[in-house]
Amino acid sequence: MLDYLITSKTRVKLILKFFLNSETRAYLRSLAEEFGESTNAVRVELNRLTEAGLLEAKNEGRTKVYQANKKHSLFNDLHNIVKKYLGIDTLIDEILSKLGNVETALIIGDYACGIDSGIIDLVVVGDFDRNYLQQLVEKVEYLIKRKIRVLVLNKEEFISLSDKFKKENAIIVWHENNVRDEN
Repeated sequence: MLDYLITSKTRVKLILKFFLNSETRAYLRSLAEEFGESTNAVRVELNRLTEAGLLEAKNEGRTKVYQANKKHSLFNDLHNIVKKYLGIDTLIDEILSKLGNVETALIIGDYACGIDSGIIDLVVVGDFDRNYLQQLVEKVEYLIKRKIRVLVLNKEEFISLSDKFKKENAIIVWHENNVRDEN
């Protein structure tokens, strides 16, 4: 869908990168390497998005670091479009809301870094029927055309691994009391 609306594949990758996880920060060379594209092609699109006010650029020493501009009037809209495009909304509606006793759910790995790799790493904390979870995952994989790799943890396991999730810039998509995360 996004690739039909936005003809530049590099621009689509940048929008996915910065607007899925608003904490993502990156610089030109790392983006060019990650996307497998020339620094010039990435620079052109970074400049366009920065001129439009969608990205902020800050100098850190001799390196210019880019991040989504959370104050832009279109930030929430772009964030929601990216979640829909990647199937995150479907994942929440069709898996997490139907499982029952889910305390927390996080997306880690490539998607937490804004990379559409085709495999969504989902961490689910709670007490629920794992067979039912697998049935829901299979249904959603078909709907969103991406694989979902699930790690189920109890509360103690989650607490012991929480520092690792913070370092990975995990995206919280579900909180206790069955409330969807709006960020």
